[in-house]
Amino acid sequence: MTNSTSADPRVGGPIAWWIWTLSVAFVVLLFSVQTGYAIVNANVQTDIGLTLTQVTTIAATYTWVFALFQFYGGALLDRLGARKVLPASIALVTLGIFIFANAKSFEVLLLSQAILAIGSCTGFVGAGYIGGRWFGLAKFSFMFGLVQVVAALTSAMSQNAIEASLEHTTWRELFNIVGISGVVLFALGAIFIKDPAPVGTASHGGVLGFLSSVTRSLFDVAKIPHVLISSLVGAALFGVLLAVGVIYAPKLLQARGVAETTAVLGSSMIWLGLAVGSAIVPWWSDKIRQRKMPIVLGSVVQLAAFAIMVYMPGFSAPVELALCFIFGFANASHMLAFSTAADVVQPSQIGTSAAIVNGAMFIVGGLMMSRPGVRADRAVEQGMAAGSMDLVQYAALPLLLALAVALIFSLVMRETHPQRTPQA
Repeated sequence: MTNSTSADPRVGGPIAWWIWTLSVAFVVLLFSVQTGYAIVNANVQTDIGLTLTQVTTIAATYTWVFALFQFYGGALLDRLGARKVLPASIALVTLGIFIFANAKSFEVLLLSQAILAIGSCTGFVGAGYIGGRWFGLAKFSFMFGLVQVVAALTSAMSQNAIEASLEHTTWRELFNIVGISGVVLFALGAIFIKDPAPVGTASHGGVLGFLSSVTRSLFDVAKIPHVLISSLVGAALFGVLLAVGVIYAPKLLQARGVAETTAVLGSSMIWLGLAVGSAIVPWWSDKIRQRKMPIVLGSVVQLAAFAIMVYMPGFSAPVELALCFIFGFANASHMLAFSTAADVVQPSQIGTSAAIVNGAMFIVGGLMMSRPGVRADRAVEQGMAAGSMDLVQYAALPLLLALAVALIFSLVMRETHPQRTPQA
């Protein structure tokens, strides 16, 4: 795999930054909508008259559809290019937002989530793809890290922003406004998003022939052992962060004796740490021309920080928040899973490799978010005290095991940085 940059003078210039900014704005839109449902689902339940099962089914529908289409998103980018894929994706997400905002029934809400998920499958991967195409593969890792910076900051801030907005407007009005921003982004994307060089078009044979060709490309990349190893490492690291940052951090910190308001702040510190780390770790990886060592170091620090949070309670609030920040910062090494997978494929396959890694992260993240809760419910039924550290330690075991697995596989993975001689 070469890392040469196109001779096109626009590559890495103002046009490249503008197109990259549009792709990252799409990521912000996606994360805002995904975060928004977590905040407004109670309002939606009351307004439409949903059961709790229906509320969770709506969220699960998004997860299932996204997981299915995620693996094809990167392959479509490789085959068709950003010009044909991303504006269409923005249009689908915008349509899904408007359907959600104006839904009057459970069935229509399910439809909105399916449309949102199909459009979303090229969002995060698409921004990484544009970074590799418009800034050269030598800067792929750094540019993808910047995408995660924005995504993490959005996760840290959007929940508070949405909750504050609901004090002044209804959830329907809020999401219609978000939909209007999607219309503006679609118009800008349709005008400006392009590829720096021609991208191969679909193969002959119609839709079925094209899908068959994309599926073969997907399996060609997925069967590369290093892609599988890097996907497993990245999925384990990010899956644990997703579980802790979205659900378990406040519960864990309160069990450690931290006040509720500080515990909520702890979740934000995790995402802030990820944002800072995502700006530094990929840059550092390219600076020292290594992928393996930063991944190993990040795995060690994340495992150590989480083990301290689970097994060593009693620190002051500032120390607890610092542990959350360190946990998030160390997790930025998961971004190098995208980089090391891209190192071992052809330039025409970087979108596919990124989609495989991201899809694995999404699937494992779902498992990591559910397993501690299942274990905790069973333990409480068997008499363990709710909110106790014993319960926290018992429930956290799957997360600790996942981090241990990530560390083991990071130790056996090979070095792939293109400016170093690969090691066996």
